[in-house]
Amino acid sequence: MAEGALFDLAGKVINVLGSLIAQEVKLAFGVKTDIEYLRNTVSTIQAVILDAEKQSSDSHQIKDWLSKLKDVLHDADDLVDDFSTQVLRRKVMSGNKMKKEVRLFFSSSNQLYFSVKMGHELKAIRKRLNAIADDRMRFNLNENCNEPQVMNRGRETCSFAPEDEVIGREDDKKEIMERLFDDNVEENISIIPIVGIGGLGKTTLAQLVYNDENVKRNFEPKLWVCISDTFDVKRIVKEILKQLTETTHGESLEILQNKLREKLNGKKYLIVLDDLWNEDSNKWLPLRNLLKVGARGSRILITTRSSKVAEITGTTTTHELEGLDPKKAWSLFVKMAFKKGKETENQTLVTLGKQIVGKCFGVPLAIRTIGSLLYDKTTEIEWQSFLDDELSKLAQQENDISFTLKLSYDHLPSHLKHCFAYCRLFPKDYRFKVVTLIDLWAAQGFIVLEGPKQRFVDIGRKYFMELLWRSFFQDIKNDEWGNIQSCKMHDLVHDLAIFVSGTDSAILNSSGENVIEKVHHVSFDLLDSPRQFSIRGANKRKIQTVLAASVGGKLGNLTCDALISNLSYLRTLDLSCLGLQVVPCSIGELCHLRYLDLSLNEHIEFLPNSITKLVNLQTLKLYYCGSLKELPLGIKNLVNLRQLDIFGCNRLTHMPLGLGHLISLEILPRFVLREGGSKASSGSRYKKKQAKSGGGLSELKELSNLGGSLAIYKLGHGEDDMLECKAANMNQKQHLQGLRLFWNKEWDDGETECYDDMSLEGLQPHPNLKQLELYYYMGVRIPGWVSSLTNLIHFQLEDNKRLQHLPPLNQLPFLKVVSLWYMEALEYISDEDSVSNVLGASSSSSSSSKTPFFPSLSFLELRFCPKLKGWWRNSDDNEPHHLLLPSFPPPLSTLQIHNCPNLTSMPPFPYLKERLELKSCSWKVLEQTMKMGAATTSTYFPLSQLQTLELRFINDLEFLPEEGLRNLVSLRKLHIESCDGLSSLHWIGSLTSLQTLEIWQCHNLTSLSQEIRNLTSLKELYIYDCSNLMSLPQEIRNLTSLIQLRIYDCHNLTSLPQEIRNLTSLKELSIWDCSLLGQRCKRQMGEDWPFIAHVPRVSVDCQNQQEVTISSEPSDAEPSNTKPSDVEPSDAEPTEAKNKLGYKIRTPIQKLQLCNRIVANLVEFRREEYDQETNTPGN
Repeated sequence: MAEGALFDLAGKVINVLGSLIAQEVKLAFGVKTDIEYLRNTVSTIQAVILDAEKQSSDSHQIKDWLSKLKDVLHDADDLVDDFSTQVLRRKVMSGNKMKKEVRLFFSSSNQLYFSVKMGHELKAIRKRLNAIADDRMRFNLNENCNEPQVMNRGRETCSFAPEDEVIGREDDKKEIMERLFDDNVEENISIIPIVGIGGLGKTTLAQLVYNDENVKRNFEPKLWVCISDTFDVKRIVKEILKQLTETTHGESLEILQNKLREKLNGKKYLIVLDDLWNEDSNKWLPLRNLLKVGARGSRILITTRSSKVAEITGTTTTHELEGLDPKKAWSLFVKMAFKKGKETENQTLVTLGKQIVGKCFGVPLAIRTIGSLLYDKTTEIEWQSFLDDELSKLAQQENDISFTLKLSYDHLPSHLKHCFAYCRLFPKDYRFKVVTLIDLWAAQGFIVLEGPKQRFVDIGRKYFMELLWRSFFQDIKNDEWGNIQSCKMHDLVHDLAIFVSGTDSAILNSSGENVIEKVHHVSFDLLDSPRQFSIRGANKRKIQTVLAASVGGKLGNLTCDALISNLSYLRTLDLSCLGLQVVPCSIGELCHLRYLDLSLNEHIEFLPNSITKLVNLQTLKLYYCGSLKELPLGIKNLVNLRQLDIFGCNRLTHMPLGLGHLISLEILPRFVLREGGSKASSGSRYKKKQAKSGGGLSELKELSNLGGSLAIYKLGHGEDDMLECKAANMNQKQHLQGLRLFWNKEWDDGETECYDDMSLEGLQPHPNLKQLELYYYMGVRIPGWVSSLTNLIHFQLEDNKRLQHLPPLNQLPFLKVVSLWYMEALEYISDEDSVSNVLGASSSSSSSSKTPFFPSLSFLELRFCPKLKGWWRNSDDNEPHHLLLPSFPPPLSTLQIHNCPNLTSMPPFPYLKERLELKSCSWKVLEQTMKMGAATTSTYFPLSQLQTLELRFINDLEFLPEEGLRNLVSLRKLHIESCDGLSSLHWIGSLTSLQTLEIWQCHNLTSLSQEIRNLTSLKELYIYDCSNLMSLPQEIRNLTSLIQLRIYDCHNLTSLPQEIRNLTSLKELSIWDCSLLGQRCKRQMGEDWPFIAHVPRVSVDCQNQQEVTISSEPSDAEPSNTKPSDVEPSDAEPTEAKNKLGYKIRTPIQKLQLCNRIVANLVEFRREEYDQETNTPGN
């Protein structure tokens, strides 16, 4: 139990005892009286607990008294939970009818045994509590039932943004950035240590640098590894490889080292080693030597509290991080301590506040912690008392931030102390999922509902936000709907959690030094350890939590059974990802269980029926149990179930009957309907099918607490299905945020009438919905209620083959994502008939009352819409409507149009920021926007913020207009593929900011233009399968920033210009399947070798020429180390046609195979683009 949280446990016992009395349960003679006496005794003791905890720091006797009280209260909690569980079981067994009086039978054959057993246990608890109650008189404890309160900050929680949180580190970031890009250092790989005491913000500073856009552009790859207490070279190497390859590696250290050298060799990387403690140079040197394979300019950034660590690791001077200056410190304090982050007009509070800040020594974590604590104190007396009584002790602790954190913890109410201390079960630098934390807290009874209509997830999120505001959590990430999804805990805060949890919680590790005599909550950290997964100790019956997800390897069925049978008081059990194939029937004996996680056990096919005996179960996680075929028939008995997570259980064929009885359900990601509903020909046959196969949509009717996202599968197209949709009562589910609807793919439009339009009408959700997706919908129209979903953020349609009309979407205020796939019948996005009908929505309209056109849209994709012609039905095809119609507003960052061959008109998108992809559509889609600058008097240049442009299979593209290209001042990447109308790149010189140029399969391109000389920022040039490309221009010498040059399958390119020797920045030259050019680039033997000998990595047909021995004979054969993906497929034609120059002529199939091989060969080079998103600690 958390230190200082006995008050909450006593209150919990009192409430359960009171509930037993209130239910008028028939008990044996004297037992009810014992319950009343016990409740009164606990109430008497609870009244002095707060004072006792306050005095315990100065009195060993009071501390011992509290320890004894804690043991008795735990036993009392287990006992009353036994009683209440049996009451609930009896109610469920009696047909789910909540009777006023229920006769208890622990043993159906011997009521007397139960009476005697219950009476003995109650009397034993009473005797121990009476002795403790008598002892309290010796300590002169004062009665006090007023716990510290936390103020509800309401909507201010939305101000959490990583960049906004950082105050006063601008100069530090600037200095680190200068050292990252300093070319005057002697070493190829420079190591920069950041040193400072805990809480100064070393990790935060490193994150600011890591996430900087300039760093992202200049270092590839970027890797972040948290080291913390244990310095294990193998673990560090595995973590780096995991980030580089997105897979887990379990090989020996030698193999891992070889793989790492291969991945980092010649690359300019940035690695952050966060929270390094190792002071043994003999352990550090092997890792340092391993990382030396990077290209010149690579950097390793280290954060540490130890100057000695900096001394043995650093190759440059240490960056000593200091406290914030008084002005910045006060600015941070104001943000945390005052309403809306603004300085109060009360000058007395300002004076007191500045005195308080002065005692924080400029440590941001201390300022945040104390500032958020004082937010709840609004009077001068409270601030003065805090300064005089509590903060005076801080001056005696010098720079000990731990004391400040403990001070903030002491001011938490008991229920939040429980929640915080429970986080001790997770390792340092662990990323907590907020929803999982809430589930775990609820399982232990830490969350108390304040009213009958409240949900655990709402109250739990409120608890989380209070801890977040007190700086017990940090580094948050949001989900797609803007909710806080995950967070981390500062290592000093984690140390505090370990301290305040005391002996109540423990992480069992491979050291074997695990004392669990009084432990109630355990987790395991046995990865890469041969140690047996087991719990030893006499107290194991009282263990309430087992988190076994970090065991590693597999947990045998016998081991699982033995574990369960010995832990009868378990309330939380996590057996996820342990390779379980069978869930033992003994799981049903864990009558106290509230939380059961069996997720990611992909071989589990069925759950035992005994699991339906767990009437206390609140959370059942089964996500990605891919073999699970069905849920237990008696699942309706789990009357307390709040979360049934079956996401990714794709083999589930139906939902069991009775699911609708689980009215407490808050999370149900997946609902699978029975097969064949649409083929039922009569009502009676329909009902028989329902009874046989499982529950229908009517099971959802009473589940009004459902939240999160819900996907409904196997919706039918018939009349009966339409009637069933109305019974789902979807418009009453106000907490639901996402709805995904999947109709059956099969439907014969020649035999049966389709009722999908009416079915969807009946499935109208609550206006609070934020995400709506429809798959295989066969209706012609979408109901008008979609336009009333004013909170909608994400709208997606896929395979809606008959759909011809979309509802108005352009005025939905929060809509960010629109995605349309495989819309075979859709001709226009909007049903507006003319330009004049839509001008009112334009932001340029004279009517200021109109909502802007798609005001929040950030992502739009149109794919495989073969009949799509334009956005509006325009009455006058000759009208220059692209100049009159409203433009997409500035939020739009990504536009993707693929395989829409008839699309010729779109609303202009001049403010597009990140990415534009056009594939198999008309060049006119882009041309209209590019010409806006010349046709208007606006001072804004169209597409001036665009960073990436990809053009694929644009058959009518002959050139890009130079007047439009000059506006693309932010363009960093240009990809052109299979645009056979292109014969020249004479316009390319306008793209002076370009860093990556990719040209694929442009067969009419004979040469790169001389204008390439203007691309002085270009770093990557990739040319693939340009069959008529004859030469590279001499002006390539101007590409002084070029790092990578790759030329694949260009058979008519016979040589490299000798000016390539001027490219001193070139680090990699890769030539593949270019017969003559490849021979000319062989080491020392090729005619072009003198021009490229300076390049560190020259690869010809996957063989590194810089590693080839001089005596090697030239050979046309594949090298021995060729990857399987590089070998010609076995079904290739036995004889290959060749042109007059002797080069292979490929069939379309062979070209497709070549493309696949190229993509496979490029995976390792392209992966880092995605790692920037997935491995960034600030995300």
